[in-house]
Amino acid sequence: MAGILAWFWNERFWLPHNVTWADLKNTEEATFPQAEDLYLAFPLAFGIFMIRLVFERFIARPCALGLKIQANGPQKAQPNAILEKVFTAITKHPDEKRLEGLSKQLDWDVRTIQRWFRHRRNQEKPSTLTRFCESMWRFTFYLYVFTYGVRFLKKTPWLWNTRECWYNYPYQPLTADLHYYYIVELSFYLSLLFSQFTDIRRKDFLIMFVHHLATISLITFSYVNNMARVGTLVMCLHDAADVLMEAAKMANYAKCQRLCNLIFVMFAMVFISSRLGVYPIWILNTTLFESWEIVGPYPSWWVFNVLLLLLLVLHSFWSYLIVKIACRAISRGKVSKDDRSDIESSSDEEDLTPSAQKLHNSSTNGTNGTNGYLSGPPCRDEH
Repeated sequence: MAGILAWFWNERFWLPHNVTWADLKNTEEATFPQAEDLYLAFPLAFGIFMIRLVFERFIARPCALGLKIQANGPQKAQPNAILEKVFTAITKHPDEKRLEGLSKQLDWDVRTIQRWFRHRRNQEKPSTLTRFCESMWRFTFYLYVFTYGVRFLKKTPWLWNTRECWYNYPYQPLTADLHYYYIVELSFYLSLLFSQFTDIRRKDFLIMFVHHLATISLITFSYVNNMARVGTLVMCLHDAADVLMEAAKMANYAKCQRLCNLIFVMFAMVFISSRLGVYPIWILNTTLFESWEIVGPYPSWWVFNVLLLLLLVLHSFWSYLIVKIACRAISRGKVSKDDRSDIESSSDEEDLTPSAQKLHNSSTNGTNGTNGYLSGPPCRDEH
């Protein structure tokens, strides 16, 4: 075990040339990030999850009911013992051969059976009330942490001059505010990673899982090798769009369509400009070029930048979805289907009720939609 730990914490991987872990030990004069500090994030992540449960139950739910948001879920399938047995014990997505067999057994046409399975699958989806509570929790956290980040960064020199992220690196003292910012962000994303398996299941589950892993890895990497200054810039930049994303979803669930449209336009502008404009020009410029010039590359430097580039790829994918939805809205006046919707759309036009023809939100940990008109990508978030 000692050999494995020594290999993992190899100074030549984590730190620049001629820098050792002993050089970054805490002293009376200065405090530096320590890897063991991150253990605090695990119990705090559990605490955040518990706070979320209380918040959704006693704050978000009353707000939703006050906005006349009902707990009704999607249309329920009519009771049928044979189809229910197939659904629960065999498959939720019967193939053509099984559909034909069920059609003969029940004397139903195939399209009716397909419709039954679609309704039965949707029946397990959460209600609008549940989605609203989830979005309100995320909105509240993102608003809080973004406000904290802006107030903190306004007092720092590296917000105005990114080269300050690398001067005297890695001997940059860790302040209490910076430590708090990091631990809270890491704890939140850990809670998202775990709750993703219990939250609303999305079609982009795997993409969001990779996103959360990349975010957690970035926060961990940048803290351990004291790239915390540039890390705070990355976190704050990503939080900006997430606030608007969740606000648009809340407006959608409350059926405030004009407000939803307005917030979505703001979200799309902030998301694309910040993640395809400011992020590569401001963040990647300093992590790739300014740091190379001032500090020089080393192994964990490469890993850190690869993770940042992975985020850029995810940003591009989600920006494509936003533009696609916007173009569809302009051409049709309304989006009739969200490619990432968590409510399955009908393959039979005549099967659709007016409410089913609208978009349903598709966010958990980040993916979002705006009913009937708008949909946005997962964020983050995040970093």
